[in-house]
Amino acid sequence: MSLLDNLMRQKADARRAELHKSLLHRHAKLGGQLFGPIPVGNRREFFCLDEHTWVWHEEWTDQQTRQRHAVTTRYDVRPNGVLKSQGNNSYQQLSVGEAQNLRTAVRRYHELVSADLQQQMAA
Repeated sequence: MSLLDNLMRQKADARRAELHKSLLHRHAKLGGQLFGPIPVGNRREFFCLDEHTWVWHEEWTDQQTRQRHAVTTRYDVRPNGVLKSQGNNSYQQLSVGEAQNLRTAVRRYHELVSADLQQQMAA
């Protein structure tokens, strides 16, 4: 492979990675809107990181103490169930209710993202 071919491949790989990152951020924001309006100054994201991992992230400011808070929940889908972890805590099995809520959120996320992708392709 020539130097030029190698440089062109690296550039294409970098562009693909940047597009993937941009799309992931866009869909994370869309996913955060699934659960209602996001108050001004807050941040909420829900997204599929890979084929086995879902992430819920929320940031807000406590109105009384003015302290900033952030919570990230990671859901790992495994053959025998879904495990969740928040922060540095160990993984724990989801309750039946939590699993049903996650399944509903995942379905709604897929609908939202599919509609967004179709809209982007039509533009």
